[in-house]
Amino acid sequence: MNHKILVVDDEKNLRESLVELIESENFAVESAADGADALLKIRTGKFACVFLDIRMPRMDGLQLLAKLGEENLLKMPVVVVSAFGDSEKTIEAMRLGAFDYITKPLDIDEFLQVLKHAVKQFEQTAANDSIEKKSSEKSSETVSIIGSSRAMREVFKQIGRVAATDATALITGESGTGKELAAQAIHEFSARKNAPFVAVNCGAIPENLVEAELFGYEKGAFTGAVQQKKGKFEAASGGTIFLDEIGEMPLSAQVKLLRVLQERKIERVGGTNLIPVDVRIIAATNRDLPIEMAAKNFREDLFYRLNVVSINLPPLRERLADVPPLAEFFLEKSIVKHRLPNKYLTDASLRLLINREFKGNVRELENLVERAAVTSGQSSAITPENLFEEIISTGKSATNFGDLLELPFKEAVGKLEKMLVEKSLRESNGNRTEAAQKLEINRRLLYDKIREHGIS
Repeated sequence: MNHKILVVDDEKNLRESLVELIESENFAVESAADGADALLKIRTGKFACVFLDIRMPRMDGLQLLAKLGEENLLKMPVVVVSAFGDSEKTIEAMRLGAFDYITKPLDIDEFLQVLKHAVKQFEQTAANDSIEKKSSEKSSETVSIIGSSRAMREVFKQIGRVAATDATALITGESGTGKELAAQAIHEFSARKNAPFVAVNCGAIPENLVEAELFGYEKGAFTGAVQQKKGKFEAASGGTIFLDEIGEMPLSAQVKLLRVLQERKIERVGGTNLIPVDVRIIAATNRDLPIEMAAKNFREDLFYRLNVVSINLPPLRERLADVPPLAEFFLEKSIVKHRLPNKYLTDASLRLLINREFKGNVRELENLVERAAVTSGQSSAITPENLFEEIISTGKSATNFGDLLELPFKEAVGKLEKMLVEKSLRESNGNRTEAAQKLEINRRLLYDKIREHGIS
């Protein structure tokens, strides 16, 4: 047994089970019931990997991670194991130097895979490649990204790793997936968090004004330039500039941006002086930039300068487990925004939301929930009728739909599903592919519902 592993968890049964599991893989194992005990062991021993719970007495997992960073003891991979998979804790753990973050209840295969990967990392890098730690406490205004799916946990890990550096980042993903929110999270978990975060929509600026908007201009540079004006890069001094829709930037401005990335200096329109700028650059796009490069719409050299670190945000249809918490979050947000009485989403509503494809991703879900919250009036329940009024109308009176609310849950949901499927099939003249598209569900689910409800 060449390597020693440390298990830190205040749950005795889980701690002992993990010790037994790791020993079965021919590793020596020590354990600790809290962060304070673990710190003493790490100070006096050498471990190839540490499995660390977050919530513990005396010193929790994040406090221990921070302490290890302060004392330059983070010389081995630390894997956070927690029942809480929210974005802030995941990002904070990764920012503090965690190697990975897995959630309870544990998947044994995943746990063993992470163990082997961590030990391999320890063997390859020893003590020299530990991620840089920041001991300052994060701002109370830190951006919170909703999601606990496996896909989003990977995104949180990437954000945490990138935030611990000053690297340029390129965020990709479909429209509405939350690229600006990810950029804000990188900024707010970074050493630049107390400096400005300046967002620029490159696709919304007229082509002839892009350079002036980004780099500023001198008095008299063009008609209407009656005084000197600083651009977005200078406004973001010391902080982060977020260039959204970078794929929309005209080629002339791409040349200037490339120069800024290379030299970290800007030149105002109409000026001759080079002005040093200290900014972190994060760009985002929903376009396929390699295709744009092939079409000569985007510079290849600029792409490689921006793509130092790449983060891809998954579409909502690939993280359906996140739909209910997102919907609840947006509902609470709408209640506060519009000063509405307390409301809740019914189980039938959540079931319909999960089955929706959401081509507009998180942004579409937010708009849908906000509209339902407003249009539901004084009712405390957000029903499928409120959410999908535009697709459940069958030509029958509203009272017929309202009768569903008086039925037992399963019967009401079944009748509603049958109404939706029959309506889509009528409008599609029996074309099942088209009907599935109208319902925004996959064809397999449509076939299942046709059989389940005996629809001919």
